[in-house]
Amino acid sequence: MIETNTLTFAWTPWTIAIALAAVITTAIVGLIACRRTKWRRSTVALEGLRFAMVSLAAMLLGGPEWVEEYRPDEKPVVAVLWDDSASMETRDVASAANTRSEAVMPLTRPEAWSSLNDRADVVIESFAETKRKDQTNITVQPISNTNVGRSPAAPAAKETNETGTDLASPLVDASTKHENLLGVVLASDGDWNQGGAPSQAAARLRSLGVPVFVFPVGSDTKLPDVELLSFDVPTFAVVDKQVRIGFSIESSLPRDYLATVTMREESGEETSKEVRVAAMGRTNDSIRFEPTVLGDTSLSLTVSTHPSEVRDDNNELAAPISIREEKLRVLVIESLPRWEYRYLRNALSRDPGVEVSCLLFHPGLDKRGGGNADYITEFPATKEELARYDVVFLGDVGIDDEQLTPQQCEWLRGLVREQASGLVFMPGWQGRQSSLLDTELGDLVPVEFDAAQPRGWGSRTPQHFELTELGRRSLLTKLSDTADENIEVWENLPGFQWYAPVLRAKPGTETLCVHQEMSNRYGRLPLLVTRTFGAGKVLFMGTDGAWRWRKGVEDLYHYRFWGQVVRWMAYRRNMASGETMRLYYSPERPQVRQTMTINANVMEPSGEPLSKGDVTLRLVSPSNHVETIRMESGGEQWGAFSGRVTPREPGTHQLTLFCKQTGDTLDATVFVQGASLEQIGKPARPEVLEEIARVTRGQVLTIDRMDDVMHWLSALPDPPPSVRRLALWSHPLVVGAFIAFLAVFWIARKGVGLI
Repeated sequence: MIETNTLTFAWTPWTIAIALAAVITTAIVGLIACRRTKWRRSTVALEGLRFAMVSLAAMLLGGPEWVEEYRPDEKPVVAVLWDDSASMETRDVASAANTRSEAVMPLTRPEAWSSLNDRADVVIESFAETKRKDQTNITVQPISNTNVGRSPAAPAAKETNETGTDLASPLVDASTKHENLLGVVLASDGDWNQGGAPSQAAARLRSLGVPVFVFPVGSDTKLPDVELLSFDVPTFAVVDKQVRIGFSIESSLPRDYLATVTMREESGEETSKEVRVAAMGRTNDSIRFEPTVLGDTSLSLTVSTHPSEVRDDNNELAAPISIREEKLRVLVIESLPRWEYRYLRNALSRDPGVEVSCLLFHPGLDKRGGGNADYITEFPATKEELARYDVVFLGDVGIDDEQLTPQQCEWLRGLVREQASGLVFMPGWQGRQSSLLDTELGDLVPVEFDAAQPRGWGSRTPQHFELTELGRRSLLTKLSDTADENIEVWENLPGFQWYAPVLRAKPGTETLCVHQEMSNRYGRLPLLVTRTFGAGKVLFMGTDGAWRWRKGVEDLYHYRFWGQVVRWMAYRRNMASGETMRLYYSPERPQVRQTMTINANVMEPSGEPLSKGDVTLRLVSPSNHVETIRMESGGEQWGAFSGRVTPREPGTHQLTLFCKQTGDTLDATVFVQGASLEQIGKPARPEVLEEIARVTRGQVLTIDRMDDVMHWLSALPDPPPSVRRLALWSHPLVVGAFIAFLAVFWIARKGVGLI
């Protein structure tokens, strides 16, 4: 290291004039004073001190600085960085049909840079994912919201075992590791998915005067390929009950083609169907699965390969599924036994997977209950009894005429919000449900009622449903196997002759069916509306004519619809359950890097909800990375706890729920869909590299122009020396010395008797 020291001034004509005037004036005044005192020693000393202080002040007026320059005595460094991530294995370099990694190999050989040996030291390094500090594979998060108490300027670091591409860190590391950096050569496909923005790292290099010469590789257009994006296998299915499993196929082929989709069970049984895959787009469809054996198994879905696609390793997905026996508990509350109620009760009581309880507030009866074993005599007396039910149907009942009480409405709200149960509103012509709007259930109603017409609207002629766009895609309204047939079924269903006084659906809801003809200033009247409330689901059925669907086809559509409603609303609640614990999560089919909300209900051995306790969830990823979450208490009266976690690996994750107070545990699994960050076949992103070169004032080159980059590097000036400036005019020691001189001067004047 070569060091040079110099003293510099920042004089201007005005500061020079002021400084000279002050020094000359002080010298003249001092001479006059000395002559008057006939050159007395004390006067000469005082005037000499005054002249020294004024001269010092005049010198400081020029802004003196002590400059130290450090110039390295070794050669500057050229950093050659090349991308070694998985996406570089994509074979889309047209010149020689090579992979991107093979295309940049000439840049990685030391002999290729031999012509720069006399000018600079060349350092060749590969890079890929973000470098992480050494750490264990166990992570503990204190609460579900890990951002509480953290400054917005200091975001939490995301710990992940994923491998990806970080373009920013290698550029920053090159500038910190090599102080005498002359330039950077970067070879990559530009497909970054980790770390900070490359443009920020480029801005830092520009401030240091370091240009970046980039070599983009790969094609920026997607290769012809067919990829099975998702296979939405539910967490569990019921034995001997058919379930529809959705899937998505993405094609970058230029034409539509007919593909064969095959679903294979673990036992070897196969189910196939033909699907027309749309060109340059995404195709959504479903396949039927009917389990026959209890236990845990797995399903795999395969899409037949196309001769033109470049990859066939992304045409298959597999997911686990648990086959169980079903026993759902349903509570139906009604006032008068209208036809809709009678056929609904019959449909549920004949369903082998449903255990139905009916509570009838008949105004003409002295006491409740009676009939067969389906009837109960009173509303559940405790929360523990109410928590047994997976779905509750509320018919034409309210809080009048000794029916529901405000406390029972509050319990129903808590059952949906904290226990993930389902609630179905089925209003009737008596309009009793309007009294529920002023209770705790008012927020759960997914529609707004017309207060001027509380008893609804009747018609002499049958009215009909019309599916919305959401309704056509929903499994809840699936009454036929294909989309076109399903629309036709809904159009031809026997009509209804009464509908609720609905104005519009509330924000945040999903409207599945509307009135085919009637509309108001808000649009078509919504008749079948759903929403999520807390952990549970709510459904509003705006007519009482579903029982008429039996006309001509008996129970085909009526039983199927209400069976789908009950199972759809109870699905989340029954994801995983034990004797004293229940675990469910949202979304039901999580994707990689998608935040999951995990809810749990914990009971004490006596059956009462656990009001306070230490509940933790242990999540083990497919790579055995362990993450422990301390669950927060969300509803003490219902034993509800919740937490959040973001899975960063695809595959099956093991969940273990543990309560310290009771000592109970509950094991479950969740299958996370998605692909890794680094994917072969994705298009290159040369615009990212072009921005880096533009910001740093570098160049964008092709692999065959290596001689040009060496010419530019040889012509670059040496990096500027490191400079350390010490501002003497504002240094504390200089200021202190000046004040000390003033004090000595003032004391000396008093000592010689001057005023």
